[in-house]
Amino acid sequence: MTKKNGFCALILAAGKGTRMKSDMAKVLHLMEGRPLLYYPLRATRSAGAEKIIVIAGHQYDMVTAAFPDPDLTFVEQNPQLGTGHAVMQAKDALVDYRGLTVILCGDVPLLKPETIRKLISAHEKAQAGVTVLTTEPPGPHAYGRIVKDGRGDVIKIVEHRDASEDERKITEINSGIYCVDTRFLFSALARIKNDNQQQEYYLTDIVEIARRDGVRVHAFLIDDYIEVMGINTPDELARAESHLRRKTSFQG
Repeated sequence: MTKKNGFCALILAAGKGTRMKSDMAKVLHLMEGRPLLYYPLRATRSAGAEKIIVIAGHQYDMVTAAFPDPDLTFVEQNPQLGTGHAVMQAKDALVDYRGLTVILCGDVPLLKPETIRKLISAHEKAQAGVTVLTTEPPGPHAYGRIVKDGRGDVIKIVEHRDASEDERKITEINSGIYCVDTRFLFSALARIKNDNQQQEYYLTDIVEIARRDGVRVHAFLIDDYIEVMGINTPDELARAESHLRRKTSFQG
């Protein structure tokens, strides 16, 4: 049974993290003495998630052993065929779920619980089927751009490498964090294709499917781009750690 405003947190944590220059699963790298995955788990619990599903892949046994918490459901993604494919793995765990699903990244440790709650609130207020958490980082960068129509609704998310010159001038980018109507999510995922260079199933494709279905896609823009910074390299990990330390000492 779903509580009013109840949501499921679905955390993508399957990546190997090749650019971390280590064979260790990316979400097991330590930040301030705790694995990266600890931070999005803490944020979703504080935000009030009634269900938490973690999609793990690389070093699955080590990731599950590091988080033996009874409130977690782990699902394995093997092989790893993209973000859309990762979310598809949770279908059986969410087959009867009627709440919203908030999709988060296991390598984004600075996201605040109140931002998750505001994302859900914005999604409900907009009566959207999909809401994308967006931000405007300083350039240059290689993030996916948010393309909107005249009403301000999202038409598509275009990857940097596929973006036209005009699209690359768009400052609003995709954080990889979404709030989605659960039933629509799995209906859309059943229709995404892997006819791209990487032969992967991209989660971003659900935006164009939503548009075709007449389902509203909303963007929730946040000011603090650092909050949704993903960790891909040791340098980014050090930056996030330093940011966390400053915030903690300021609060203390």
